Amino acid sequence: TPVSPVGNFGFPGRKLRFPRIKRLVSSGETDCLLQGDARRLGGLTASPDEEVELSGLGYMVQVVIIEAQQLRSNLEGNGLAFACTKEYLFKAFQLAYGAGNAAYEVADIELGDEYYNYSSEVNGHPAAFMLINQKAGSNASSTINEIHEVLDEIERDLPEGAEFVVLTDTNKFLYASINSVIRTLIEAILLVIVVVYVFLQDIKSTLIPTISIFVSIIGTFAVMSLIGFSINLLTLFALVLAIGTVVDDAIVVVEAVQAKFDEGYQSPVLAADDAMKGVSSAILTSTLIFMAVFFPVGMMGGTSGAFYTQFGITMAVAVGISAINAFTLSPALCALLLKPYIDEHGNTKNNFAARFRKAFNAVFDRLSRRYVRGVLYVIHRRWLLWGTIAVSFGLLVLFVNTTKTGLIPEEDTGTVMVSMNTKPGTSMAQTGKTLKRINSRLDSIAEIEYNGTVAGFSFSGSGPSQAMSFLTLTDWDERKGEGQSVNDVIGRIYAATADIPDATVFAMSPPMIAGYGMGNGFELYLQDKNAGDITAFSQVTDRFVEALSGRPEIGEVYSSFAADYPQYWVDIDAAKCEQSGVSPSDVLSTLSGYFSGEYVSNFNRFSKLYHVTMQAPAEYRMDTESLDGMYVRTSDGSMSPLSHFVRLTKTNGPSDLTRFNMFNAISISGSPATGYSSGQVLKAIRETADHVLPSGYTYELGGLSREESNTTNNAVWIFVLCMV
Repeated sequence: TPVSPVGNFGFPGRKLRFPRIKRLVSSGETDCLLQGDARRLGGLTASPDEEVELSGLGYMVQVVIIEAQQLRSNLEGNGLAFACTKEYLFKAFQLAYGAGNAAYEVADIELGDEYYNYSSEVNGHPAAFMLINQKAGSNASSTINEIHEVLDEIERDLPEGAEFVVLTDTNKFLYASINSVIRTLIEAILLVIVVVYVFLQDIKSTLIPTISIFVSIIGTFAVMSLIGFSINLLTLFALVLAIGTVVDDAIVVVEAVQAKFDEGYQSPVLAADDAMKGVSSAILTSTLIFMAVFFPVGMMGGTSGAFYTQFGITMAVAVGISAINAFTLSPALCALLLKPYIDEHGNTKNNFAARFRKAFNAVFDRLSRRYVRGVLYVIHRRWLLWGTIAVSFGLLVLFVNTTKTGLIPEEDTGTVMVSMNTKPGTSMAQTGKTLKRINSRLDSIAEIEYNGTVAGFSFSGSGPSQAMSFLTLTDWDERKGEGQSVNDVIGRIYAATADIPDATVFAMSPPMIAGYGMGNGFELYLQDKNAGDITAFSQVTDRFVEALSGRPEIGEVYSSFAADYPQYWVDIDAAKCEQSGVSPSDVLSTLSGYFSGEYVSNFNRFSKLYHVTMQAPAEYRMDTESLDGMYVRTSDGSMSPLSHFVRLTKTNGPSDLTRFNMFNAISISGSPATGYSSGQVLKAIRETADHVLPSGYTYELGGLSREESNTTNNAVWIFVLCMV
């Protein structure tokens, strides 16, 4: 079922069953393969579906399609084992000698996995992972909802014992955060209403600013829809802050009308008209100043600019609508709803509102007189006034330089990613055993609901010595106690796996902005601008990581790069290849096919396209002597062993190399220590690099760290512009 906003998806660690040919390499007599007609298999006659030549491998493959039930009866009649069920069609590959020998005499044919590079589980059960990315410009929340609908529809047809498990769903965190902000929004509205009533001491007077709140919010939503903004955490947070501001203009209007009543006005219409003549300029000036402060925020570039743009424009629009409301709706409501509390005879109404107003004003007037005396005291001592201003600016500079900085505050998203590396050269089987040992420790952490693991892949790349776990934590309502936050869970993961010597474990929460780096920490690339020896570069990296780990600002720092992976250096004797009429590419292709497997053909079945992969069995590719039993066809048609052309030499080296800005680079990841911000970490990295890195080595930040470092300079100038 197509989901239109989905851009692409993949299956890391998928376990799809495809036919594989395992070549039996026991002699060099494969040059007579497929001589003559070879369409008979155990006495069964069938038409060939296709015929393909395995380039460079010196033989041909005859492909025969046989119905499963018919194949069962014929094979069982010949005393052969049947390895396919009724529900499937069996693909038989016949490699025949001139005498018509069957395929099973020279090769093992089986349905195997498409890839053996990965294996995946969820809570200890076999699983296939799917990663889904949205299309550019689509709405993530609606896309996720549509995906869930498709999964629910498909799940009804899954076989018994199979189910879909969603490990990472950004909608959960989004909806939980939005609900929290909406609750805060409602609380703010109620608090504003209560405060307004306390100071205005009248239900009708309180109703007018309350109406202005909802008018401003509804109008802001309409403008957001017109300019393409969505209801998200940034816009809702802007509305929460704007509530206290949008109500001010309406309060000014109501207070001005009440002041006219105090002067003896009996007509609400005249009181509202004269009141607006006195406060209109003040309302307009304050609104323009407020909007002038927030519009420059929308000029910030980069990723942070996208955040501040929605926040600043939402605030400015809300305040602008409140000003329009103050010039139109608020004075009209004052003329309709408000009545003077002193009649034409000078008598004051004796109701609850009047008594409350009298008691409140008595206290407020007393505080006002004290405030006036304090202001006069400062005015008569100008040195105190200027001294206070100077101290205030000094404190501003001090706090700006000492306050923790960061691009985005770290939040509990309910997900943890754990990267695990074993020693270089560790096999996939041994890595799986280590991963099971780690998972047994993680099972003791009650806050983990799902544990999805992929062996063969980690933060640093892919390989048999790497693995990764995607942990889904229980709902936030179930983790309200002490020590149950995502950072506490990460700390317990480190504690649970600290005594496993075979593994290096690094855990972090996902980035707050999807797609910016691997995790919610810092990311940098150490660069070798000298293009020197990779081993020396690795040693510089190790010293740099060690120095970073000694900084109090940095909690965990991690680099998986290693230059001692066991490898073979392949030397091709070009002279011998030339003498035998064999190209070096044919030699390498044959070597690759026997050792690592080679895609050689396709076949269609069940309305799908499947691969045919050739590979020698494990026992025939264990060491360098295996080359004696692997053959390549020469120009005269004879078969020659690969050992005649190839020499393998044991060596060590990196599993992969990374380049950043065209220089050799090694990635380093980490996370801040408890109590420190990302800005303090970036400063610590800069100081450590200046002290530790030799000449010719430098670093570049990546992910959110790079965005934060580029945004800081812009923020300073925007702040200065707002002050001006």
